[in-house]
Amino acid sequence: MTRNSTPANDAHWTGMVPVDDTALAVTDTGGPGVPLLYLNGQFATQGYWRRTIVELGPGWRHITYDERARGRKSLRSADYSFAAALRDVDAVLAARGVDRALLVGWSYGAFAAAHWASRNPARTIGAVLVDGAFPYDWLDDAMEQRIRTMFKRMGWFMPLLRPTGLVPRMNADEQATSNIEIGVISREAELGPVLDAITVPTRYVVASGTSMGSKGDEQERIRTSLDGVTARNANIRISAKVSSNHGAILRKDAPAIAAAVREVAALG
Repeated sequence: MTRNSTPANDAHWTGMVPVDDTALAVTDTGGPGVPLLYLNGQFATQGYWRRTIVELGPGWRHITYDERARGRKSLRSADYSFAAALRDVDAVLAARGVDRALLVGWSYGAFAAAHWASRNPARTIGAVLVDGAFPYDWLDDAMEQRIRTMFKRMGWFMPLLRPTGLVPRMNADEQATSNIEIGVISREAELGPVLDAITVPTRYVVASGTSMGSKGDEQERIRTSLDGVTARNANIRISAKVSSNHGAILRKDAPAIAAAVREVAALG
């Protein structure tokens, strides 16, 4: 396991990290423990990881941040693309002086963790993917319209909640476009080769039931795509299948996520 124990990283740090045309709110507990970089859900904040961090305890170096226009402090940007999200991973690690980290990503963050681990094996201890990064062709024209309609309907109350940091400072079209891009990235032809190329220990923690915007057994059918992934790549395994749904998994199943982190760290 790789640890970063330089004096500059010993103390708890909170601040802003500049990247491109924006700046991200970052928290780093510091210390000599294995660096864990937490990657949030698409419109979530770093606070969602609180229970996982408590479950793991102070023996690890926990680094969290809010993506562009998320939370109360991260600034707006002209670019909310997935490519920008990957640049943000680079920027945060560089700013905190971390050469090699274990990535823990939920939902949208699981896609970012999978892509980053696949592209940067020498800099990745391993990855824990929490109910995300399933290679499945779920996006079609009807689904795209459904997504745009959903975010348009929610648009009237979003400005009321933005001061709380609970919703992103993005308009309905920006949010819908980001969600649709994940549909493209999720396609088997797109995500399959990314997962097949992962050479570091990677574990999934998989939820049950629905997620926001899904209907019936859509989400469970999407999760079955992992069967092919684990059959093709021995580095990837399912650590746990839990009873919580997609939205509740970080709140209810922190022990399972922490167990997967420990498993990956021991292998990396």
